[in-house]
Amino acid sequence: MYVTSQANSEAASPLHVQMAEPIAGGPISTDAQLLLAQARNLAFSEAAQGRLSNGLSLLEEALEQEPMAHDLLSDMAALLLSVGQLGHAQVAAERALALQPQHGASLYSLAFSLSGQGQILRARDVLVQLLGGDALASLSEEAPELLPVARNELERLNLLVINCGINPAA
Repeated sequence: MYVTSQANSEAASPLHVQMAEPIAGGPISTDAQLLLAQARNLAFSEAAQGRLSNGLSLLEEALEQEPMAHDLLSDMAALLLSVGQLGHAQVAAERALALQPQHGASLYSLAFSLSGQGQILRARDVLVQLLGGDALASLSEEAPELLPVARNELERLNLLVINCGINPAA
């Protein structure tokens, strides 16, 4: 998924995501993990078949059961990003990152949602974070096919900063 700009697409979209606020809790049981994995898989299956609102609804229902599941929030961000819901994708990614700060897929979704909204410097900072340390290991393990896309976007943003004379220190 490679999103560059669709900043105004959210206002025209029928999708509206209302996510529950995370609450403090302990680790989830193996049964709960299995149910969450099934919900995630079914959500992506629904989205792949063109039923994105069904997929998002499944993730929302799973989040009601486990609001501290960063992977569900990350999946929500990815689905929203894929349909150009950049502001909602940003919120979901930021919520996932509040729970798991070095989660590679969440950083990826955040970077591309920011880039698409024209927040070039912040997107670039997120990509730099993504492409180093624990975040890089996380993305390499979870979705290695996204690494070249992230590297290309970082290069594109760096060129944009240079060519447009954007002052990163400002």
